[in-house]
Amino acid sequence: MCTACEDLIDPKEIKLDEIIAKHRSEKGPLIPILQAAQEVYGYLPAHVLKHISKATRIPLARIYGVVTFYAQFRLTPVGRNLINVCMGTACHVRGGAKVLETLEKELKIKDGATTEDGRFTLEIVACIGACGLAPVISINNEVHGRLLPEKIAGILAKYE
Repeated sequence: MCTACEDLIDPKEIKLDEIIAKHRSEKGPLIPILQAAQEVYGYLPAHVLKHISKATRIPLARIYGVVTFYAQFRLTPVGRNLINVCMGTACHVRGGAKVLETLEKELKIKDGATTEDGRFTLEIVACIGACGLAPVISINNEVHGRLLPEKIAGILAKYE
């Protein structure tokens, strides 16, 4: 194989093929394949879904049905930092809406959007599971609790 050809091989595609091969013989392999593919790519681009469809012989329409049904799957890229804002009962009662409003103003985005610079993606979630620390957000799975709107700017500054 020539060195120039090696540069054309996408290491993510090799990993995707390994994932498919690992799960192909399992019963109900689609969700584990999609989860692992999303870990590799950060989201599920159309070309990846087509590749999975072809390799598993699962119709593309069925794959899209699964991806759009489960909230864990993403069809668009996320920012370098994923902010989950808890809007569960405890967080809501203790000021979660004000925290969300402050984040939206600070970042100039709404739920589900990514900042223009790709630094942050903002998502509202039903519960983070840290009710005793309400209101809470998590950034890249790091929980920040007992929040006050005036703490938001300082927290965001810590994330590139």
